[in-house]
Amino acid sequence: MANASPWGNLSLPAGALFGTDGIRGKAGDLLTAPLALDLGYWAGLVLTQGNTADRPVIILGRDSRTSGTMLGSAIASGFTASGVDVWDLGMVPTPVVSTLTHLSGAIGGVMISASHNPPVDNGIKFFGPDGGKLAPALQQEIEAALRGGMTAQGPNHWGEHLQKPELVEQYFQALTKPLTQTSPQPLKGLKVVLDLAYGAATSTAAPVFTKLGAEIVCLHGEADGDRINVNCGSTHLDQLREAVKTSGAVAGFAFDGDADRVLAVDAQGRTVDGDYILYFWGKSLMAAGQLPENTIVSTVMSNLGFEKAWTGLGGKLIRSAVGDQYVQADMNSTGAMLGGEQSGHILCPHYAVSGDGLMTALHVALLIQQSGGSLAEMVDSSFQTYPQVLRNVRVEDRTLRLNWKDCAPLQVAIAKAEAEMGDRGRILVRASGTEPLMRVMVEAETMDLVETWTSYLVEVVEKHFI
Repeated sequence: MANASPWGNLSLPAGALFGTDGIRGKAGDLLTAPLALDLGYWAGLVLTQGNTADRPVIILGRDSRTSGTMLGSAIASGFTASGVDVWDLGMVPTPVVSTLTHLSGAIGGVMISASHNPPVDNGIKFFGPDGGKLAPALQQEIEAALRGGMTAQGPNHWGEHLQKPELVEQYFQALTKPLTQTSPQPLKGLKVVLDLAYGAATSTAAPVFTKLGAEIVCLHGEADGDRINVNCGSTHLDQLREAVKTSGAVAGFAFDGDADRVLAVDAQGRTVDGDYILYFWGKSLMAAGQLPENTIVSTVMSNLGFEKAWTGLGGKLIRSAVGDQYVQADMNSTGAMLGGEQSGHILCPHYAVSGDGLMTALHVALLIQQSGGSLAEMVDSSFQTYPQVLRNVRVEDRTLRLNWKDCAPLQVAIAKAEAEMGDRGRILVRASGTEPLMRVMVEAETMDLVETWTSYLVEVVEKHFI
C-alpha cells in the first residue's frame, strides 16, 4: 500500500505500523530512511496542530545500533521539513528522552531503539509532552496522515536540527536529587557489577553509580551497535552471574539495549526480576506511607508467589495486560504509584515519568545499602516463586500471529490444560507486540506440571502456526 508522501509514494505494509511500543522491525526492511523521513514530517504536522509555540521542539535520542544514525537523521529531516526544531541528544537511554521531553516543554520526544531486540532490528517510539508514551489516538492520527489522510503543507519556517548533548545533565540532576537528600554518596562502599549490554546505558550508568559512591565492575561497557544485546544484558545473565560471584559484589544489574529496564542477580546467582523489585520497593514505599492503598500494578505474567506474599503483607495487586503502556494506564486509573513487569520495566511516578532501568537499579542498590546486608539476604526473606516457564515460538506470519485466538485447536488445547491443572496452576498464551513470536507461559505448583503442559501447548502452536 502506498502513502501520500510529499517526496513520492512510499510502500507501506497493509497492517498497522504502530505496535505496543512504537514501530519496530528489521532496519532496512520495514524501517528505512524514506519511512523515517515521512514519519517525521507527518508527525510534525499532527503534533503541532493547535500548538502556538514560535519554535516547536522535538527531543530525539537513539541507542547504539548502527542503523540508529540513519533513522535518526531521516526522521529529524522530516520534522524540520514540517517546521519543528529537533534537539538531538545523541546516544542516550530512552528515559533520558522521556525525562527531557517532560522538562523542556517540547511537543514530544522520539527514541530510535529496538530495546532488547538483536542488532539487526530497530524501532521508533514516540513520547507525548508529559514524557509518557504518546497517546494511541495520536499514534493512529500520525499513521493515518502517513497513509494519505492529511494534506501536505509548507511550514511558516523551516525547523533546525540542533545537537544538544548538554541537556543530559538535567536528567542526571533529576535522577540523583532524590537519592542524595541525606548524603552525597548514599552508595558508598557498595560493590556492584553492571552489564551495560553494549547499549545506551554505556553513556550514563557507570558515572552515576560511581558519583553516588558505589564500587563498580562493568561488563560490555562500550557502545557497540553490532553487539548490542548479543549474549549480554538483561536477556542473557550468565556472564553477570559469574562476575558477581568472582568479584565479591553484593549484586549485579543488567540493562537492556535502551536501558529502560533492568534485571538483577544476587551473589548466589539467582535472577531478581521485576516481581522481586516490585516487592522490595513496594515494602519500602508502604513503610514510608507513599503507596496509595498499598497497591502495586503488575501484569498477568507476575508470579503467584509474589502475589501471595504481597497480599500477605496487606497489599493489593492489580494485574494488567502485558506491556508497560497497559501497566501505566491501570496506574493512572487507580492512582497507584508503583507498577511494572517481570522483565524489569518498573514505573514509579514518585521519581520518573517513565520506566527507567538506571533509576530502578539505583533505588534497589539503595535498598540493599539500607538493609545492611546483601541482595541475597533480601531474596531469602521475601517469597518463594512458583515454577514458571515461558517458551517462545517464532511465527513470521503477522496476521496469523495476531489472530491466534481464532485458532480453534489451540483454544481447545488451552481449555484442556486449564481443566487438568485446575487451581494448581495457570496458563497464558499471547502474541508478542514487539517481536514475531507467540509466547506460551505455564505456571504451576510443580515443575512436572509446568513442563508437561508447556510442551503440549508449544507442540500445538508449532503445528498450527508454522
